[in-house]
Amino acid sequence: MNRVWGLCAVLVAAPAVAQTDPAAAFGARESVERIALSPDGTKIAFVAPHAGKGGALYFADVGSAVPPLRTLIASGAPEHLGRCGWVSNARVVCSVYSIRNEAGELTGGSRIVAIDATGQNLKMVSKRDSVRQLYTAYYGGDVIDWFPGRDNAVMMTRLVPQKVDSTAEVIGGGFEGLNVETVDTTSLATTMIVRPVKAAREFISDGRGTVRIMGTVPSAGDGYDVRFTDYRYRKKGATDWTALGRFDSLADEGFNPYAVDAVEDVVYGFRKKDGRQAVYKRALDGSDREVLVFARPDVDIDGLMQLGRAGRVIGVTFATEKRQAAYFDPELAKLAAGLAKALPKTPLINFIGASDDETKLLIWAGADNDPGRYFLFDKTAKQLKPLLLDRPELANVTLATVKPVQVRAANGTMIPGYLTLPPGSDGKKLPAIVMPHGGPGSRDEWGFDWLSQYYANRGYAVLQPNFRGSSGYGDSWFQNNGFKSWKIAIGDVTDAGRWLVSEGIADPSKLAIVGWSYGGYAALQSGVVAPDLYKAIVAIAPVSDLTQFRTELKDRVGTSYARDYVGSGLHLVEGSPAANAARITVPVLLAHGDLDQNVGIAASRLMDQRLKAAGKRVELLVYPGLQHSLIDAGARADLLRRSDAFLRASMGMK
Repeated sequence: MNRVWGLCAVLVAAPAVAQTDPAAAFGARESVERIALSPDGTKIAFVAPHAGKGGALYFADVGSAVPPLRTLIASGAPEHLGRCGWVSNARVVCSVYSIRNEAGELTGGSRIVAIDATGQNLKMVSKRDSVRQLYTAYYGGDVIDWFPGRDNAVMMTRLVPQKVDSTAEVIGGGFEGLNVETVDTTSLATTMIVRPVKAAREFISDGRGTVRIMGTVPSAGDGYDVRFTDYRYRKKGATDWTALGRFDSLADEGFNPYAVDAVEDVVYGFRKKDGRQAVYKRALDGSDREVLVFARPDVDIDGLMQLGRAGRVIGVTFATEKRQAAYFDPELAKLAAGLAKALPKTPLINFIGASDDETKLLIWAGADNDPGRYFLFDKTAKQLKPLLLDRPELANVTLATVKPVQVRAANGTMIPGYLTLPPGSDGKKLPAIVMPHGGPGSRDEWGFDWLSQYYANRGYAVLQPNFRGSSGYGDSWFQNNGFKSWKIAIGDVTDAGRWLVSEGIADPSKLAIVGWSYGGYAALQSGVVAPDLYKAIVAIAPVSDLTQFRTELKDRVGTSYARDYVGSGLHLVEGSPAANAARITVPVLLAHGDLDQNVGIAASRLMDQRLKAAGKRVELLVYPGLQHSLIDAGARADLLRRSDAFLRASMGMK
């Protein structure tokens, strides 16, 4: 075994815990949350968990037995380490973000910092704190170009505050707009590339130091309509902007640009074809020529694969029953096929980093019953070197396999989903859980899932349905999203529970529903519309009242967007579990972090109040200082342990 792998595994986790406390083992955070390969391919920088909800930045030489060096530490109260990338063979730039509760209102901030691989020469590149518009303006900068071939510099966007004079910011946090500048991360010298644009929300570079795309939000009355983005581009060598088109984020209509190829002088992006997302490339030479690159007749193309600091486009990715990739580069396609044969137990292969000359590749490989592991592949030496495990706590635990299934809904529609059975089980008359996914604009897919794997380990069968309202299958499947089309989505979820019973998989007296975010909403609303089906409900960070959620959303994206997304009228009452709490007949467990910026904790508190007022059995778990995903090993272990105990008690299990 490679020494770096072994050392890092010991450093970030204690595998022995898996045998004595499954909740702690499955609830542990991934030991590698972010990772990057140095330009010469000799070092890695990775972020690992630290002290509960914190994180730490480590550096390691991939060919050395020296233990990884821990440098930056973010406590998680409130700061968290985000993306890190190399700006030379000796220096890394990282984002740091935070969410706080200031007098009952969530505020955010972030910064960009740079540090040497020795842990020295720490510099603050950019900073912004206490901004209330969490989704549009709370970050202090974003790197859009890593300048391969040029040491220590980045190109970044930054929101520029208004000034009342040459030094003071406008009270209330007004902004001149979003700019683009080049920053030397050692001297902090800056060069303005694009002056602040008031309505700008996005810039895209070509990976070689030139800004080619700008996205702006159109004005609407006295504000902006964030539903739309108007894209413009610059021809090679030009400074003026040419219209590229408008993208509607709510309807997913129009051309949505993602990555510029400087050599071919095109931008790759997404546009619908026959109601499903496809990848096109658009010429940036003024001809407006657009060419279809890749499409599928059955599913959306949902990912554009890029490699290295330059972000070279290498292919697309999509999910049918399992995640697949289509490579544009024949050499990488051949290599991916070879790796799949060399690593048959981990067929999911991702190229996640590369040296600047692409002779060394950072690879992740995983499966349904393998949480994932990292390798370095040396093309020249034709050598595959293991580096790190994603979840070393589970290294000696037998994990469940995941089977793609088709569930027949009441109207005959076949609902795709994934069935996870306890290892060694015969799949008959088991305690069972239906687990709808979050989103609702999301989908489940084949692979490792810590939540479903934990419950399978505890003896439950787990079914994850991709109900109508899920993304990934085109417009006709997405409907009007899982909120506006909640009757269809929730109908599919309850039909999934009935299918488990009809197939003899579930013991009907021991059938529960567990969901997170929109999945939590689906769990609660299923208890409203099918009160006799499930015997217990676990809802984590759920939306509970559509009117409340629409009001919360309005503060971030505006009135019209929130209305069009969530809906209006009687639908808001009929589709709200909190408004129909009296119809729920089974015990309910609610769990929520009190810094949740996706769905405020007020949603669970309201549901808790309404259920208690109706005389129902309910328990609310509040996790202080945590956001939507409860990124804290102790909190996750507590949630797993207590939810399992709750389900067993509610369904009369030992």
